[in-house]
Amino acid sequence: MRQAREIIRLKFSSVATREIARRLGLAPSTVRETLKRAESAGLCWPLPEGLNDGALEAALYASRRSKRGHRRIAEPDWAAVHREMKRKHVTLLILWDEYIAANPGAYSYSRFCELYRAFEKTLSVTMRQTYVAGERLFVDYAGDGVPVIVDRLTGEIRMAQIFVAVLAASSLTFARATWTQALPDWIDAHVHAFEAIGGVPQLIVPDNAKTAIVKSCFYDPQVNRTYVDMATHYATAILPARPRKPRDKAKVESAVLIVERWLLGRLRRRTFYCLAEVNAAIGELLQSLNDGKPLRRLGVTRRKLFEEVDRPALKALPAEPYEYCEWRLRRVGIDYHVEVDAHYYSVPYRFARAEVEARLTSRAVEVFFKGERIAVHLRMSGNRKHTTIAEHMPSSHRRYAGWTIERIRADARLIGPATAALCEQILEQRPHPEQGFRACLGIVRLAGSFGTERLEAAAERAIEIGAKTYGSVKSILDNKLDRRPAGRRAADAAPIQHPNIRGPRYYH
Repeated sequence: MRQAREIIRLKFSSVATREIARRLGLAPSTVRETLKRAESAGLCWPLPEGLNDGALEAALYASRRSKRGHRRIAEPDWAAVHREMKRKHVTLLILWDEYIAANPGAYSYSRFCELYRAFEKTLSVTMRQTYVAGERLFVDYAGDGVPVIVDRLTGEIRMAQIFVAVLAASSLTFARATWTQALPDWIDAHVHAFEAIGGVPQLIVPDNAKTAIVKSCFYDPQVNRTYVDMATHYATAILPARPRKPRDKAKVESAVLIVERWLLGRLRRRTFYCLAEVNAAIGELLQSLNDGKPLRRLGVTRRKLFEEVDRPALKALPAEPYEYCEWRLRRVGIDYHVEVDAHYYSVPYRFARAEVEARLTSRAVEVFFKGERIAVHLRMSGNRKHTTIAEHMPSSHRRYAGWTIERIRADARLIGPATAALCEQILEQRPHPEQGFRACLGIVRLAGSFGTERLEAAAERAIEIGAKTYGSVKSILDNKLDRRPAGRRAADAAPIQHPNIRGPRYYH
């Protein structure tokens, strides 16, 4: 259109047609055709203000006909073609075959593709994304899995899921087979990905799968607590793609397609009997993909580009790999214990009835209140039992819990042999030792009020008269009977026979 403007300007400057052609290096016929079209369109110099090249072209060539003449060709429904292209395994060649079968002699395949690309340009514009070295690692699961025979006798087959990770700048690709897409396998795959690339990127970009994102949101997505914990351990961050915006993670979408074609296509005829065999086969093919196949536009392999671009910018791995954990929201019971997987763990008693968070690893259970760790226990099996730390109990509970039968016996022996003998007889004469526990505890505690000497004398008197109860010993002390000698019956006195008198054999 620049030359068309110059032709019109020179013509209205009274320059001859052949001179215009000579100055612009055009054929005289081209100049005459342009001037004829300008005259038909009613154009003069200067051209109207705001008339851009597009409007000028429309004014000059509005009446130009197609070189195809009057031949009418059935135009494809480009919107339908575009929708079909979003389906899995559908290509333009397949759609052109269907189109040409319905419309023989219509557009050739090259013209069909050219027109479809032109239609695509009328759709939303795609932003060209530039990735910084070591900045982003895109992660996702492939849509297809690998069949694995888990039982050779029955032939039971289980599909292994394929986790895919790709570094944005170098396109270095990592893949790993897992049994599921659940959180434990998701976290484990990330740990192996970091180990494989030998470093940590600044950002991890997943999609909005429920495993990673608790609640998807355009502005403020809620990331799974365990996923955040893993990212914190590796000093990286999680930046989920926008909901329903696959172009945000186009890098991993392309990597998934490559993995499905490069790996799964080559493994389709192989038989696997365990997950380790699948990962070994994937590792061999990944080495060929990253080290042997150059990138088409750059002419270097993914591995070489990774060593030059991404590796220097990656963060170092921590000293220890991340240990998988889960977070549970729990409420402390009135007995200051928290139930986790059918076992009860104690917390300080002041947190009774409080809402806390429990962090579970394979070996430990940690309890947090408003971000502060208030208790830690070794993880126990779900046996409905209690694990209690003495420091978590109130002082009154601690004193009571500290009294055991063995301790009562030991404390009674410290007071004296009579007290020890009395406690032993009380424990033995009950059907179960626990039934005499409180009576013995009360007797031992009397030493604090009356002293060990008086208690020892009272115990001796209680044994002599057969009053082996807490109430009897306390009555002896209250009435100061421990200071009086017990009345002894003469040795030659005749025994008293009466049904209410049990006699000495009763106590053997």
